[in-house]
Amino acid sequence: MADGAVVSAGGTVAAADGAVAAVGGTAATAGGVAAEGAVPAVGRYWPVGARPPVLRGWEPPATPYGPGHRGVDLGAPPGTPVRAVAAGRVSFAGPVAGRGVVAVELSGTGDPPLRTTYEPVRASVREGESVAAGQVVGTVEGPGPASTAHCGPGCLHWGLLRADAYLDPLLLLPPWLLNTGPSRLLPVLAAPPPPT
Repeated sequence: MADGAVVSAGGTVAAADGAVAAVGGTAATAGGVAAEGAVPAVGRYWPVGARPPVLRGWEPPATPYGPGHRGVDLGAPPGTPVRAVAAGRVSFAGPVAGRGVVAVELSGTGDPPLRTTYEPVRASVREGESVAAGQVVGTVEGPGPASTAHCGPGCLHWGLLRADAYLDPLLLLPPWLLNTGPSRLLPVLAAPPPPT
């Protein structure tokens, strides 16, 4: 996959040369050749809470270095536990540009594997450690430069990559986790009317 490529929920890819190709969930290289990039819905948990508010969604840039948003910002106050969305291995846990970051390579997601990132996070896991889906990997960092650098206090930035290509992390979640509407009872048409 092209260095710095991005893939949207619809499978649109911005390649290194700025060309955009839609290949139904697979990524495309700079030359337009399809590469494995489909995102399986392996997530079993939101990173924070049951259905956190999405403060800012996925906005893939038109070019690799163009403006955009290479992840999803979720509302989460400082101290909120951050969970692995799926099982995997911690590939990084430490500071990046003054912010705590945890990255988890997801098991069974191809070669190279998908990798989720969470920031700003005070890690409770170490590099090389195996994690289960739903396992706490850290907590959202509190007030200070680390928590305000990207999306302000009370926010977790959740990213997804395959190699150097950024993907929409919401693709990891199956529909039953994404459904945010209230439950509704539907009428049973074959039922007899109640006695009067």
